[in-house]
Formats: sequence, structure tokens, C-alpha cells
Amino acid sequence: MTAHVLGIDFGTLSARVLVVSAADGAELACVEHPYRNGVIDRALPGSRAELPPLWALQDPRDWLSVLREAVPEAVARAGIDPATVAGVGTDFTASTPLPVLADGTPLCVLDGFAERPHAWPKLWKHHAAQAQADRITGLAQASEQPWLSRYGGRISAEWQLAKALQILEEDPEVWEATARWIEAADWIVWQLTGRETRNPCTAGYKGLYQDGRYPDEDYLAALHPRFADVYRTRVAHPLTALGSSAGGLSARAAAWTGLPEGTPVAVGNVDAHVTAAAAQTYGNGQLLAIMGTSTCHMMNSDVLREVPGACGVVEGGIVAGSFGYEAGQSGVGDIFAWWVDNAVPERYHEPGRGVHEVLGELAARQRVGEHGLLALDWMGGNRSVLVDHELSGALLGMTLSTTVVDIYRALLESTAFGTRVIVDTFENAGLPVTEFVAAGGLVRNPLLMQIYADVTGLPMSVVDSAQAPALGSAVHAAVAAGIHPEVRTASAAMGRRHHAAYLPIPEHQRVYQQLYQEYVRLHDHFGRGGNDVLHRLHALKTRSP
Repeated sequence: MTAHVLGIDFGTLSARVLVVSAADGAELACVEHPYRNGVIDRALPGSRAELPPLWALQDPRDWLSVLREAVPEAVARAGIDPATVAGVGTDFTASTPLPVLADGTPLCVLDGFAERPHAWPKLWKHHAAQAQADRITGLAQASEQPWLSRYGGRISAEWQLAKALQILEEDPEVWEATARWIEAADWIVWQLTGRETRNPCTAGYKGLYQDGRYPDEDYLAALHPRFADVYRTRVAHPLTALGSSAGGLSARAAAWTGLPEGTPVAVGNVDAHVTAAAAQTYGNGQLLAIMGTSTCHMMNSDVLREVPGACGVVEGGIVAGSFGYEAGQSGVGDIFAWWVDNAVPERYHEPGRGVHEVLGELAARQRVGEHGLLALDWMGGNRSVLVDHELSGALLGMTLSTTVVDIYRALLESTAFGTRVIVDTFENAGLPVTEFVAAGGLVRNPLLMQIYADVTGLPMSVVDSAQAPALGSAVHAAVAAGIHPEVRTASAAMGRRHHAAYLPIPEHQRVYQQLYQEYVRLHDHFGRGGNDVLHRLHALKTRSP
């Protein structure tokens, strides 16, 4: 009997359920399931009260609907017997933590908490905890915490600790009711198996777990007297190795999904990190960029280096036997979507064609530098290497002849320049990049891929699967089910990528090198204290009425 596995990728706006052959990764069916409430950034569901700026929440009931609706549909579309499903793997955005009761019930579904924003899961791009992140970093620097250098010297507002401290300080009653503070990546596995587990990926990259321990309680108490036990009472739990089974499907989850009770469920994982299994990027020098609403940059190495402004380095955080490095950009696809949704006239909307396709085709006709523009890609703040989510974007060089196509191309280029900063930072830290591998929805934009090759000067490989995170989760499911002995072996059998799909064009490289030098000057001027106007604008925007 042919064995199949499922990979479930819980994204920002939707989830995808992928059915694949456990032997070779052949994709049989995929179902995309949009979340009913999507990104909650204006008001809580059913409420008219506006959320403050920089908030981004989600509804855990949207995640459960994926199990009830999309999983059975995907299995039916694949035309397979559910009994042949040998394992299930999941991945999630991160850090997306939520406060729950001791039995895993989210606070936001309880009477008395539904109207309190801090009771809801904080999505990865919830950036309203920047003040807490700055204090966490400042105190860590002052007290010389040994783990700080593993995170590039700065702790992000996107991560677990800053978001937890924000709850304690702004709604202590919610914090008091929080029995467990858990990443969605682990919570969804809890719902599938009926037992709580924790994975080393989110613990390491988002929870500050290094060398077998979390930050010590003296340091945490110095942040807030009631914060000392945050890890000991609300987070700490034995970590289960990536690729291992977290348990079997419970009777309740089997009824939801239509799969056999007891089907092995892989330990939780992060969407970007698990994609390495689909991309086969476990070697030194292979930089994997998972390009969607944001971009995560992942690289494995057999050496430990300190990378300023990186999101973290965790031993075994991506795959056993390697140091896994993470960096990223908070806004990429979100930036392009913002421009298309808010500024593109109707004349660019053609029947049967997407606006991005139309704009990309027109922008591709331009010479490099023809539009005379330069942009900073900080519409979602800066994740790496400045680690500052109070920064905002900028656009220079506009004239009365500037078109929406010009600006669209400049925005594409700005994200490539941001990636080049990250590449240069890795290389300056002693981690040379020899191959750039792209995965995610944006790889379908050929102009964007060519721009990245030209700006970085690196050959661009692309992951063949349109659902690379889900395929990576399926790879882990095959290991958890015992079909493959370990993740590297499963990746070799089930993953795939198109080598050197885009090569740098020397003429383009020369012009982009000039533009990149100007980008770096702007980057440092506005991001490193040359002019603090972006922070002053943020302060005006977020001041109390």
C-alpha cells in the first residue's frame, strides 16, 4: 500500500494542506483555506473599538477550521484512502504566541476575555511591543547576558518575550489568567494530539532558549517583578526533537480530519525553517529566502558565528548537526500588495490578468535605473539588520513624470537591496553565501527573481513546489511516521529545486551596484542615527489623543 503524508502550512492570511507521496514527495493535491478573520489589525471580531497602531492578531478558531474543512477536502481531492495517510506535519508563522488555560483553551474564546485584545494570539507582525523589546535588549546589554550575541545583539518586538511583557504591563489580569504562553506552532500540535509538546525551533529562535536553558530569573525579575517566572511556569516544557513524533491523532482530531486515530503527528515547526527540507538547503553557503508577505533568510553552517542584527543562530534549530541562522525582512509581498491595493489606477486592471503581472511586464521593459527612484523597504519596520519596527519606508527621486510602474519597480528593487544588506552581513561575519535559493509565492514573479540575482550577484535557484513550507512539513511527517530515517535523508528523497534558474546579468549588476551604494547610505542615515526623523514621525503617529 502506498503511504502518503500531509503537510499543513499555517500562514498569515490562509493555510494550505498538501497531500504528497511519502516515498518521493510527489504532490497529489493541495487545498488553500482562507482564514475568516485573517489578520486582525483594526478591531476585534464583532467589536467596533479600534485596535492601536502596529497591532496584529489572529483567531485560533480560524486555525481549527483548517483541520475540520481543508484536511478532509485535500484527502478527497487526492483520491486516496485516508487509511494510507501515514503522518501529518504542520508549520506556523512565528513568533505567533497565544495565552491559554492549562488545558490549552485560548483565553480569547472565554466569556470576559473576548473583548480584551491581549487575550488574542499575537501574530508574527504584531509590532506594538517595540518599547518592551528595547528594554529587553537594553537590560541584556547592561547585564551582559550571554545569549544576546546569539540574536545579533538585539531582541525583536516580533518575538515571544517582548509580546509577553507587553501583556503583563498593559493588561495584568490577562497575564494572571494565562496558565501557558505557547507558540501557535506548538498549540496546533496540542489540538491534534491532545498533549502539550514544545519544539526546539520556536524555543530557540523566538523564545531565547540557548545551551539548554532560558534567560535566568534574576534578569527577568529586573524587567518586571512579576515576570521572573514567565518561563518556569508558563513556557518551560521538555523539547522534542524536530522530525520526531509528538504523538498520534486524538479521537477528537481524527473526527475533525477524517484520518485514522493514532496517525503520527510531527513535532511543530516554523514555516520558514521547515522549508529547508523542501529546498534541500542543508549545506554551507546555501541561503534560503522564503518570500511571501515577509521574507525569512535561512542558512545552515557547521561553524558558529555572531551575525550582527540577525534573528538568531540555534544549534539544531533547522536540522540536527548544523547551526541554523535566521535573518529576515518584515515586509516584502506586503509592500507590493500595499501599492497595488492603494495606488494603482483602474486602467492597469486587465480582464484575466493580475495587476502584479501587468505591472511586472511593464516594469521589465525599463532599463535599470531608468525610473530615477530609490526606496527604503521599511513599510513593516526593519527585522534585519537594524531590528527596529518603529522605522518606516521612504521613496526618493519622484517627479511629475513618475508613474505607478516606476514606483512598483522601485519597491521590488528596495526589497532586493534589503536582502543584499543581509547577504553582506552574513559574509562579513565569516559565513560566505554561494547560492541563493528562493521559495514561496513570490518566486512566480520572474522580474523580481531576476532583480534579486542582479542585485546580489548570486545565482538564483528556485524551489519547484508552489507550496514549499507545506512540502517541508510533509518531509518531517514522513520522518515522524518512520518512513525515512532522518530529515536529511527524507529531504534528499522528497525535496527539489531548480538550480541556477536566474543568473546575474553583468550590465544590470554594474548599475545596481551604484544604486545599492546609495541605498546603504540611506539605510545607515535613517536607520543608524544620522537623522532620527522616522522615529519622531512614529512618535507623533502613536501619541495618545
